[in-house]
Amino acid sequence: MKKFIYSMLFFFLIGNSLAQQTPADLQTTAISIEGATAHIGNGKVIENSLIMFNNGKITFVGSAMQKIARQGNIINAKGKHIYPGFIAANASLGLAEIDAVKASRDFDEVGIYNPHIRSIIAYNAESKVIESMRPNGVLMAQITPRGGTISGTSSITQLDAWNWEDAAIKVDGGIHMNWPGSFTRGRWWLGEDPALKPDKNYTKNIIKIKNYLTNAKNYLAGKKEKTHLPYQATSGLFDGSQKLYIHASGQKEITDAITVSKDLEIKHIVIVHGDGAEYVSELLVKHNIPVILDRPHRNPDSEDNAYDYTYTIAKTLLDKGILVGLGMEGQMERMNTRNLPFYAGTFSAHGLKKEEALSLITLNNAKILGIDAFVGSLEIGKDATLFISDGDALDMRSNIISKAFIQGRDISLETHQTKLWKRYSKKFSSK
Repeated sequence: MKKFIYSMLFFFLIGNSLAQQTPADLQTTAISIEGATAHIGNGKVIENSLIMFNNGKITFVGSAMQKIARQGNIINAKGKHIYPGFIAANASLGLAEIDAVKASRDFDEVGIYNPHIRSIIAYNAESKVIESMRPNGVLMAQITPRGGTISGTSSITQLDAWNWEDAAIKVDGGIHMNWPGSFTRGRWWLGEDPALKPDKNYTKNIIKIKNYLTNAKNYLAGKKEKTHLPYQATSGLFDGSQKLYIHASGQKEITDAITVSKDLEIKHIVIVHGDGAEYVSELLVKHNIPVILDRPHRNPDSEDNAYDYTYTIAKTLLDKGILVGLGMEGQMERMNTRNLPFYAGTFSAHGLKKEEALSLITLNNAKILGIDAFVGSLEIGKDATLFISDGDALDMRSNIISKAFIQGRDISLETHQTKLWKRYSKKFSSK
């Protein structure tokens, strides 16, 4: 019996030592941050700023030179920078922990058409991957399912919570669809020709998508004598309460996706990935369709694109009047989400002004995800979800965060990674 008790105590202590930090308590005292350079998120910058917030909401944004009483605890941030919390669009944080361990992966479901699948209920607020986002300023994310033709719904979370209910700030805001490609490559490992060639099934695949959504629309307009959960789940696409996120690249694919969606009277569309979107910019602007780009650190999909295409595409689309945000889908996407600000910094190094690049992961993403009424910029009345950095937060050399707040809560910036860094940084100096 003693051995059993000791064993349970051992595992309890180990479990606690490995667990995520306890989420921060609600804000009870007002906070005033003065002296920092404030990057509002909408392109504006305030030197020597004063930011005040109370009860989780921003109450003042302006110059520290104004004669106004400071509220509550005063933080002297002279020489530092304040930013709105960064938002990772099209991410799958919390849906998988270790890619090599199948039991820890819950980002897709069996089946082709799964509009009724809710990614939020699979969200693991205790993920150690999630806690590693906060020290770089990534404080919110769009939790997005993968797989199939229609993957399911995405929700928006803040990244310091007890469970998915606490984390959610917008639930089931959009349905995600993977649009088929018009070209395909042979499976070289099976002896097939790996050269790119037209996909003979492309038109058939589009017809299948259109038929499915048409059947769903007809079902919703009918008597619904038999319950059909997947069809019921698409109602928001037709009444305008949900957005359809179409994961597509290529001029033809994007054009076809928009055409089919408009034929079906789907009200709100977002293009995700968007390589080739510059060729159909007039169509995107006409229908007010934004684009969530992939991270720039990758090779261009098309052999016809310039070598730096993925670095310059953000400026190209913004110059054409398209609302652009930055997403995270790709290899090791969950772990690499911590690098979100540095991907925006790469766009800044290739044509975008620094504040334009910042908007990709703050106000632009907030607008696309439909949460700009309360996050995405430092404005009075919005959530006090922000952080203080020693330097330029889009530069990995100076992104050193000393304080971060989510809805006014003073959150922990400690993670298993920072603990290891502190431990091993003393390895040689202690000898």
